[in-house]
Parts: sequence; structure tokens; C-alpha cells
Amino acid sequence: MSVLVLGATGFIGPRLIRNLIARGESVVGMDLNPAAAAFGDVPIGAPVVRGDVTQFEDVMRTMLEVKPERVINLAYGLGAGEGNPHQVMRLDILGMDNCFEAARLAGVKRVVYASSIAVSGQQSHFGERLVNEDDPVHGTSQYAMHKIFNEFQARKYIKNYGMSIVGVRPANVTGPDKVRGSTDHVQIMTEAARGKAVHLPKKGLMRLLIHVEDMAEVFARVLLAEAPRHSLYNSGGIPVSLGELADIVHGFLPEAQITFAEEGGREDSGNYLVDSSRLGKEFGIEYPGLHTRVLEVINDVRRQEGLPPCTTTGSRRTATST
Repeated sequence: MSVLVLGATGFIGPRLIRNLIARGESVVGMDLNPAAAAFGDVPIGAPVVRGDVTQFEDVMRTMLEVKPERVINLAYGLGAGEGNPHQVMRLDILGMDNCFEAARLAGVKRVVYASSIAVSGQQSHFGERLVNEDDPVHGTSQYAMHKIFNEFQARKYIKNYGMSIVGVRPANVTGPDKVRGSTDHVQIMTEAARGKAVHLPKKGLMRLLIHVEDMAEVFARVLLAEAPRHSLYNSGGIPVSLGELADIVHGFLPEAQITFAEEGGREDSGNYLVDSSRLGKEFGIEYPGLHTRVLEVINDVRRQEGLPPCTTTGSRRTATST
């Protein structure tokens, strides 16, 4: 199956491409920066052409050249909107609209796009219950508003043209190389792995964590499915406070220096209780335990830094030399 990945060299894109290649799919990526610093020297198993998703001509030309059966748009301005609202509006809204329209004209069979847990807004709007895909949205940040509009525009294209367009709402995607969006949970793992001190504002702030490899698997399954039954899916994840995450890290790295300015934060947290049963039941999605993924992130960083990996033996966690 031929697949076009827009936003191919970002945080999730290279993982998704490797995932699809491993499945035997034919993949082409498009990105404004095909040789992005984070992945420029790492083969991702597919050609990546230069293209700007905010330019309709670039998107249309690429779709006509690649002739994909499936398209996924992972190009968005995560965490940058409040500082540069014009640029990120073009990327998030115009770029997504360009994707939908070019896919319509090119006769693409399926479009998948990244929405976000941010559309739900604060957990306080829902109390202590799980939030599902049919609940009202309360997001107020520019990023959340962009994603709310993306979902609105997708519904228009589905209704007006009968297209197959599916949105996935990722939670707080985490991994060793994440540098945009919510990165406090990343810092707790990566800086501790490097032996550096971490100081964050609020210990009780809640996150809903999903590892980037798990997120790539979710996108792959939805993208390749014959006929998804819904137009929106919550990725779900594992809810954890930053303080609880720090405790897990201390289990592997007892000397880690992780401190917080305040105890609170839960009441200020975005949506962290999410019903992802729609995704789980239809696609059989299950996630590894949080301890497993935390250890992987720590050891990914330690390998890059030339430090001995952490291992687990029963309840004892140590760093061992090789």
C-alpha cells in the first residue's frame, strides 16, 4: 500500500515511517526540512521530499506524484503558537485544509490526521470521570483551538464529499528526543539519565503519557485499517503526576536530583482521564507499563551519553557497566 506522511521528520513521523516500512508498505515522506537535525543522519527507510504543507501547490504536486492510497498529516506547530500565532495558524489550519483538499482532488482513499487531547481543555470541566470522543470540547489555547477547527473541517469534508478522514487525539506523547509541547515529563527522565538536576514548578501536575513508539503504532493501525468505524479516536495513555513519575525515575536512578517548587498542580491539569476504549476495542491497542517505558527512555539517553544502562533485578534497580 502506498502511504504519504506529511511532517515526516518531526517527533512521531520517523517512527511511523519505520513502522510502516517494517509492515512492508511503500512510504514517501514530505517535510519542509527533509534533513531535520534530529533525524538527518538516521535512515528512516523511505524517501523524504521537500514540501511546505502551508503551500497548496507543494501538497497537491506531491500527492499527484506519489499517488498515495493513504495520507497522514503530522505537520503541526506543537507548543509554538502562543509566541508566533500567525506562523502556527498557517501550519495548523491552512496546512491541514491543504491536506484535506489535495487528498480530495487526488482521490486519496484515507486521510488520517493528528488532533490532540488539548481539545478537551482542563480536567476540571469533567470532574473525576473519563472523557470520551463525544464529550464537548473546552480547550482555550491557540493549539487547542486549531485542533478543534481541524476536527470541524474534517467533519465538513466527510459530510460534503464522503471522504474517509480519521482524527486521532494523542495524549502527552513522550520519548527521549521530544523538545516541543509538554516536555516536563521528558525532562524528569532525560535530565536524570544524564545526571543533571531537574527543577519543575508543580509536583502534582498530571500528565497522560503515551510513548512515541506506541503513538506511532496507533497511527499505523488506524491508517492501514480497511474501514475505521469512527472519525475520531482518543489515544489514551497512562495518567501520572510529575511527582509520581519522579518516584519511578528514582527507582532506577536513586541519586537523581528532581525537585519541585510546589506540591500542588492537579487542579491546574489538562485532561488526563481519558476513555480510549473505542481505540482499544476496534484495534486491539494495549500499552506497555509505565515503568517499562520509563526505563527505555532512561537507557536511550544513557546510551547516547556513553553512560552505563540501568537494569532491573527483582525490586532492585541499578546502573551497571558493560
